[in-house]
Amino acid sequence: MRIVLAVCALLLAASLQPASAQTQDGWPWSAYPSLRKQVAPKRVQPRPAKDPTTASLDAQPQLAPAAPKPEATEPKPDGPPAARPADPQVPPPQSGADAVAAKTPAAWQWRILRTTWTERDEKGYEEFVQRIGESGCRTMHACLTSAASNPLYRASNPAGMHFYADCADLPYMLRAYYAWKNGLPFSYSTAVTPLGYSKDIRYTARGNIISSRRDLVDAGLDARRAIPQIVDTISSAHYRYPPNYTGRLLPDHYPVKITRDSIKPGTIIYDPNGHVAVIYKVTPEGRIHYIDTHPDNSLTRGIYGKAFARSSPGMGAGFKRWRPQTLVGAAQGSDGSYHGGQIRLAADKDIADWSEEQFFGTEPNRPKLWSMGKFVLEAETLEYYDYVRRRLANAGFRYDPLEETRSMVRSLCEDLKYRVDAVDVAIKAGIHKRPQPDRLPNNIYGTDGDWETYSTPSRDARLKTTFKELRDEVARFLMLASAGSNRLAYAGEDIGGDIRQVYLQETSACTIAYVRSDGSEKQLTFAEVERRLYALSFDPHHCAERRWGAHAPEELATCADAADKRAWYEAEQRLRNQTDRTYEVRMGFSLADLKRAVAGSGIDQPPGTDVPALLRGDPPPTEAAGVVIRASNPQPAAMTPGRR
Repeated sequence: MRIVLAVCALLLAASLQPASAQTQDGWPWSAYPSLRKQVAPKRVQPRPAKDPTTASLDAQPQLAPAAPKPEATEPKPDGPPAARPADPQVPPPQSGADAVAAKTPAAWQWRILRTTWTERDEKGYEEFVQRIGESGCRTMHACLTSAASNPLYRASNPAGMHFYADCADLPYMLRAYYAWKNGLPFSYSTAVTPLGYSKDIRYTARGNIISSRRDLVDAGLDARRAIPQIVDTISSAHYRYPPNYTGRLLPDHYPVKITRDSIKPGTIIYDPNGHVAVIYKVTPEGRIHYIDTHPDNSLTRGIYGKAFARSSPGMGAGFKRWRPQTLVGAAQGSDGSYHGGQIRLAADKDIADWSEEQFFGTEPNRPKLWSMGKFVLEAETLEYYDYVRRRLANAGFRYDPLEETRSMVRSLCEDLKYRVDAVDVAIKAGIHKRPQPDRLPNNIYGTDGDWETYSTPSRDARLKTTFKELRDEVARFLMLASAGSNRLAYAGEDIGGDIRQVYLQETSACTIAYVRSDGSEKQLTFAEVERRLYALSFDPHHCAERRWGAHAPEELATCADAADKRAWYEAEQRLRNQTDRTYEVRMGFSLADLKRAVAGSGIDQPPGTDVPALLRGDPPPTEAAGVVIRASNPQPAAMTPGRR
């Protein structure tokens, strides 16, 4: 009897495999029962049932899906996504003669015209990504349909095709789209399995291995279906694997050496806290500019820094490039296109710029602890982020403290404008009008559904980290000047006063505005946002005024939040104080839990971000109680290095 049951189980499993587009060996679900759930639907897809405690976030009608979606095999409330193969209810186009007979319209076909990516193809891809990054487009759809951002391919897009990508999807969307438009082969991982036990494959401590892949090699493959299926399969778990990868199926990417030949447009940046970005430009000064996308389909831009965390090698954080792919064993049709066969990925040993340098340092002998790795450049040991910057900069680079301050403030100003858009999306969706749930999601940083789309805890944590980094960099410049370091390009006599002047000029030029609950507009200066930085609510159930940290009675007068929402806002302060995104912590806190300051519910004192106070030489702030909002800063006095 047991044998019969086992055979039945194997037959059932086989029936779940994709019926088309060659799928390489591998089990499409995680080996852990708690993770046997299909990918969490993207923003444009219907959602699975949710935990009753957060059900109010998902009670509203959703956008119509591109195609019907199957139910999860084992639905679990607020469960993590587990990668899965193509949707069995919407089979990809048939292969071989059947696909040709179906006569997929030419504009929709993904025809493979070359069996491998050449250097010319890679260069074209870099230019494609750079053009999007520099264009100013603000959504994935706009980037691929605008003449400014996609002049070469937009005209050949199928009519009515909509392009969507959140952060993990972005590299796959860009790469697959370019492959489609240029007749190139494409293969991608469809499932991962954690190395060791994990409640969420996106945040495994030891990383993942690839357990299934899909080769897009069918004749007449319909790109309108294939690309959305890629997007609906991928999560940040597909970037989380160790550099010494030993799995049978290779991952899509590989870690690179920190050089300008490898860190360039199209290179991926993976943050182990669950965020992914794509580089579109590296300046002569070594600044890395990237684009990233979000669950609301918005596309933003930023400059690489400490908001992208380092972590143990198993988590695979850092810079990655696409692994070379070659189609083998394919048949060539009368039109010159290839179909069938298998796509082979290059092994690590065959990739010239494969490197584990970013994990263990530049010394020839690997340290016992990854965190002890040294980064040495020109006989000088550097902090990792400093090493990356100087390694990518032109020869002879030195930090200009005034230009650095100016650049960081301007980048932060753009981040604030992006946050205006994110909050506005939530307000327009009416999330703030819904009742406050009895509990927070199981983890406020790593979830799905409307909380993922409309809340901002991860975005806000990155914003706070960047504000802190600005203050820390100013402090470093003052220290270097005091030590007479030749690493600074500064010839003035009062570095503190000169930084102060630049800081005031740039922050005075940065003003944002949000729409209050009565429809009126409230303007905020950069300095005002920095003062109320830790009062900005990440909770989409709160009014726009609290989303922007309002505290004065006249500004709060238009907020319609009831007493329970005011209580939640105050109780969430300790979560707002932290800059670390604690994905491993199980939250689901009630209001009473937050008031008791239970474990994992935040920290009492937020990190300092006050640059003017640093320049004045003020002592660090004492422990704060209640909502953290500083009083307006007095004008900072000029400061010389000796006054620090």
